[in-house]
Amino acid sequence: MHRAQRSRALCFAAPAALLALTCTTAFASNSVPDWVKAAVQQPLPHLPESTKAVVLLDDETYTVDPKGQAIDHERVVIKILRPQGRDLAYPVVWYDKDSKILSFHAWSIDPAGHEYAVKDSEMAEGSPPGEGGQLFEDIKFRVAAPPGRDPGGVVAYEYDKRERPYLSEADWDFQSELPIVNQSFTLVLPSGYTYTTTWAHHAKVDAIDLENQHFRWDMNNEPAIDLERVPMSPAPRSLAGRMTVHYAGPTLEFPEDGTWRGIGEWYTALSKDRLTASPEIAAKAAELTAGKTDFYDKAEAIGNYVQQQIRYFVIEMGVGGFQPHAAADIFRGKYGDCKDKATLLSAMLSTVGIHSDLVMVDTNRGVIDPNAPSIEGNHMIAAIEIPKGYESPKLHSVVTAANGKRYLIFDPTWDLTPFGQIEDNLQGSYALLVEGADSQIIQIPVMNPDLNTLERSATFQLAADGTLKGNVTVRRFGDVAEQGRYVFSHEDANKQQEYVDHTVARDLMAASVTGVKVENVVALDKDFTTSFDLTADHFANAVGPLIMLRPRVFGTYTMPIDHKNRKVAIDLRETMEGTDSFDIQLPEGYMVDELPDPVKADVGFASYESSTKLDGRTIHYKRTFTLRQVSLPADKYADLQRLVGIIAADEDSQVVLKRATQTSASLNPQP
Repeated sequence: MHRAQRSRALCFAAPAALLALTCTTAFASNSVPDWVKAAVQQPLPHLPESTKAVVLLDDETYTVDPKGQAIDHERVVIKILRPQGRDLAYPVVWYDKDSKILSFHAWSIDPAGHEYAVKDSEMAEGSPPGEGGQLFEDIKFRVAAPPGRDPGGVVAYEYDKRERPYLSEADWDFQSELPIVNQSFTLVLPSGYTYTTTWAHHAKVDAIDLENQHFRWDMNNEPAIDLERVPMSPAPRSLAGRMTVHYAGPTLEFPEDGTWRGIGEWYTALSKDRLTASPEIAAKAAELTAGKTDFYDKAEAIGNYVQQQIRYFVIEMGVGGFQPHAAADIFRGKYGDCKDKATLLSAMLSTVGIHSDLVMVDTNRGVIDPNAPSIEGNHMIAAIEIPKGYESPKLHSVVTAANGKRYLIFDPTWDLTPFGQIEDNLQGSYALLVEGADSQIIQIPVMNPDLNTLERSATFQLAADGTLKGNVTVRRFGDVAEQGRYVFSHEDANKQQEYVDHTVARDLMAASVTGVKVENVVALDKDFTTSFDLTADHFANAVGPLIMLRPRVFGTYTMPIDHKNRKVAIDLRETMEGTDSFDIQLPEGYMVDELPDPVKADVGFASYESSTKLDGRTIHYKRTFTLRQVSLPADKYADLQRLVGIIAADEDSQVVLKRATQTSASLNPQP
């Protein structure tokens, strides 16, 4: 579920059409408008040295007419500061079948001061490349490639676009990856219209009343959202400030009151008739649930069918970016996008007496702000109502609504997460439960770590020359199994071998992996298991008469931190529990001289412990890592740094062996 959003017309990754776009503009004296020159002449604020480009002006006016249509007028001026900023200097305007570009002009000033104007014939049009599973989408763009896009150069554009809003709201995205010096948003409404605003990730700013139903908001010297060098960073859109204007008037079909309930009522009306089950749908649901009486068993059978047997394929035109196709058509074609799959699921469940609702969410955690109602989300999932009093240990992704109803949150699109759970990127996110007048914001639960597990075990024999040989078994369950399940169900033998090789490649430079076996590739309710034989040359190092080896043979639980002060939230990605158990048999003629100390640390959101013991002539290394949260506030970064330091030190710890003698062979340390 996604539509092109109104945004600045400077695309941050040049469309493919630009590769074939040839710029032949000629020098045109005094061709740049005065408003561009005025923006260029204003002083720049202090900017970080790494800044690629800066927006000097972004002036937008959104005018609503009595019929509910709108004209979006925008002016933008951007100055390139570094060579990497060239890629940000392609003015582009997006549109679809329900919108129309009325005018589009682009200019540039090269570093030497020469001015250029781009002719209409020198602009290009195209469509974005389809995403995975995308068949057709009517979103298009018009783009220009002005000359002089070099450090010190300036690019400007202006456009007018007629829009037909599906809901009476307009978004102003006033923060981006570039700093913005001067920007404003002006709203023009017909007589008798009213408006409210909601603010995401930013404090409310009052409008300036310009009279005659004209209202303006100014937002100047906004810093960039620069996360390029920030490890474990959240999604940029989860930090970017956004104002949503909700307006209402006597001539609007769906006036907006700026509440989640209002948006839910709009979407209920938009989707209600698409949820009707056909006789064919009812027959298939009956077939899938034959002999089943338990709520979970029936819901799982239908959920797995929609998740696994209905292909993800997208056909979107106009309002089709929001409105699902009819359930009967989805079932007949055996394909659909996220909102289609959620719709078919709801229709099928209804025929066996189970109620479910659609849920609007975003695939990036934190983008939807619970205090800022809007249709910003880009994904649709389902909420399956749990019968009152029903309990089952299989129910994990459960939320309780304000009216006391419980729902199992399920994504029928994501086919690598077991039924009863929800994928990691949605956990902790806010979402809109679409239930007519009972529509409300909910928070998707965070899964327990024991639902996302990694277990590595191995038995090895160490030779006196440092060679390590043995057999390894790796078991994965939950989201940590996604990549492996995909590789072994979709890729060829070479890719599958690369996947297993990568398991040990980070830690073993001279390793050979053979005899690979896999189990439970598509059985999401079972451990995805890989086993293989491993030979690692030069694993142990001789230091004089001693041999040093790492009991943690392979695998890591460290995270990519830095040592800077943290200003933004920390995205841990997923909860999980990992365990390693490695047995290493000593080479003949050697005994243990020194073992690493045990480690135990708990910082609340995560814990780690390990031990290295000797049992006869076998070194036994065991550790457990538990991650309990998916995100952290910035003030927890010091705790994370400390924990990662502890883990890294343990992962590098060494066992020291020395040659055994007849008189000292019995002096090995005991467990």
